[in-house]
Amino acid sequence: MNVATTCPEIETERLKMRWLTEADVPLMLAIWNDPTFVRYVGDRGIRTEQQALDELTNNAFRGYEEFGYGPFHVSLRGGGDAIGVCGLYKREHYEDPDIGFAFLPEYCSQGYGWEAARAVRDYARDELGLRRIIAIVSPENTASIRLCEKLGLGFDRHDTYPDDDETVSVYAIEWDDEVSG
Repeated sequence: MNVATTCPEIETERLKMRWLTEADVPLMLAIWNDPTFVRYVGDRGIRTEQQALDELTNNAFRGYEEFGYGPFHVSLRGGGDAIGVCGLYKREHYEDPDIGFAFLPEYCSQGYGWEAARAVRDYARDELGLRRIIAIVSPENTASIRLCEKLGLGFDRHDTYPDDDETVSVYAIEWDDEVSG
């Protein structure tokens, strides 16, 4: 795996993506408290900007340093409006990085998730040299499951997090597999 030494930037037809910074605390606070995020991902209990900054510092920023990847801030090209996050996450109990995405409600169902996730998938394979990534999805989140399948990730298994009895679905792609889209 290649480790990024500087903040990578990705541009797509409609989006600009970069690593998160302290300036993105309000965006993350909005995402973590969005009812859809809470329903499908979970309530992180993050209610203040300080709690959001602590979470970013302990996870996203640490991931950039330790693994050379993490979540990208996603904004619209041109106007620069922040619309969500999409990136790779190193989960403690999984060997492979997890591709994850979350968008503000007003930007859902417009193809931005597909566009951002496809760019991250390709970045993981082409720039980081990863051989496999996974996605961890609530079995009830049909929109995310469809997006994973469109990205070429297939159902791998059901799993539970340590100290949690809630079942999640794990999807995966091997880079030897054909990448669709």
